[in-house]
Amino acid sequence: MSNPTAANLSERVSRLPGMEWVLPALDGLPPTYLVGGAVRDLLVGQDFVDLDLTVEGDAVAAAHELAAHLGGEAVTHERFGTATVRAGGVVVDLATSRRETYERPGALPEVESAPLVEDLARRDFSVNAMAIALSEPGRGELRDPHGGFGDLAVARIRVLHDRSFIDDPTRLLRALRYEGRLGFGLERDTEALARQAAAAGALSTVSGPRVREELMELLGEHAAPVAIGRMRDLGVAAALHPALRADPELVAAALLGAGETGAQPALTALAALSSADPGAVEPFVAGLGLPARDRDVVMRAARQAPTLPAALGAEPPPSGLHALLAGEPPEALALALALGAPAEPVLRFLTDLRGTRLEIGGQDLIDAGVPRSEAIGKALEQTLRRKLDGKVSGRDEELRTALELVRAEA
Repeated sequence: MSNPTAANLSERVSRLPGMEWVLPALDGLPPTYLVGGAVRDLLVGQDFVDLDLTVEGDAVAAAHELAAHLGGEAVTHERFGTATVRAGGVVVDLATSRRETYERPGALPEVESAPLVEDLARRDFSVNAMAIALSEPGRGELRDPHGGFGDLAVARIRVLHDRSFIDDPTRLLRALRYEGRLGFGLERDTEALARQAAAAGALSTVSGPRVREELMELLGEHAAPVAIGRMRDLGVAAALHPALRADPELVAAALLGAGETGAQPALTALAALSSADPGAVEPFVAGLGLPARDRDVVMRAARQAPTLPAALGAEPPPSGLHALLAGEPPEALALALALGAPAEPVLRFLTDLRGTRLEIGGQDLIDAGVPRSEAIGKALEQTLRRKLDGKVSGRDEELRTALELVRAEA
């Protein structure tokens, strides 16, 4: 991996989507740089979506000028010195270059404007601490004060200072996500610092929602099983919660199951992590601040999936299969497959049984002279079971069967 020239980088930057309009619009603005993960991905040839720019000056004012030039709009956050410009299909995020200080371990940083070199020094890893100049003169020049290009060349994740994981413990999860996504490895001293921070309980200093942001992003990656294995080996999983089941093979199987059942991969993976002892893990999951529905799905899947392999192995009839699985979220079915449930009945439920409905309803029975009562619901439920088992077919037969059942109940 040879060191790219400014001319080469300038040409590669100019080919990024939207840059044909953005680059000319930067004339007259303060020095502006492509930064962080965008530079990393450009250098290794990976696709990326976000155009993250840092301005050595007032990024909010620069965003307004850029939006005016592009005929778009700027959404600004004066307090943080950041802005997003949207113009047609182009989205550009701008931030004022800044330094950060931490009042205490795990706290959100206090920020103030600073030169680019200090902005790069505050970043998490050397491979994310590079910038490419977008302004003239010097467009295409790589700013790499921390040796990030060299770490890219040898596929290495390295922190910039010894307190990195203490200042922001969510970097522990981010490091493992990058390891898996990029196929990199932690540099030796960085791995030692990660183990020390995990063992010292650094993650306990961070709020649940901040952990959630990093954890769910990690679990949503294709390489999540690799990251889970590293979480276990480095003590990060135990630091999150000692009852987490950090089994990379189980997570890999659960993600395959998610593809079969339409489940959300990250929620399925979190259910797999929670499945060894759902009762113990539930406070941890609740503390992540997930949306209520997602939290409930994770915990139901963690509780119910381990019971399904044996129940499905008993080969229930179609009506029994429907009764067993109709109330379960897809994440529970995905995890059940990972835990050894037979695939055939699960897939049969999903393809043939899940959408089965009666052609009649309670009003049809009332119109036929049946008084309103709980018996109507019971009769419809039993009629659906018979339909699922192939004993009832068509609207007329459904109505006749339901009437017989409700009258027998009366």
